[in-house]
Amino acid sequence: MEQLNAIGRRKTSVARIYLTSGKGEIKVNRRSLENYFPSEVLRMIVQQPLHQAEVAEHYSIQVNVRGGGLKGQAEAIRLAIARVLCQVNVEYRPGLKQAGYLTRDPRMVERKKYGRRKARKKFQFSKR
Repeated sequence: MEQLNAIGRRKTSVARIYLTSGKGEIKVNRRSLENYFPSEVLRMIVQQPLHQAEVAEHYSIQVNVRGGGLKGQAEAIRLAIARVLCQVNVEYRPGLKQAGYLTRDPRMVERKKYGRRKARKKFQFSKR
């Protein structure tokens, strides 16, 4: 099998993944998944599409991810893995779509406006 790639984004994180046939190992920025994501929850988020399609042991994945925090990076990787699995086999698409792994989450941090403390918070108003 040739190398397939896909891109996933979440908040300010961008993940590029390269999928090849292998033993199921996932490398993130040249580090093992366990080393890069110390939290079990984040590792589970990354592997959700693989378990949904029941192909966790069939492919090796190389990930380059930049920007954002660990949670945003994990969700960007999840989207990229789901997209590349759809390239591998179209039959995986309905299950991944129903689970919500193919949906790009559009929520971003709202910018700070001038004359305010934060994006929406205003300075305290004094009537007198």
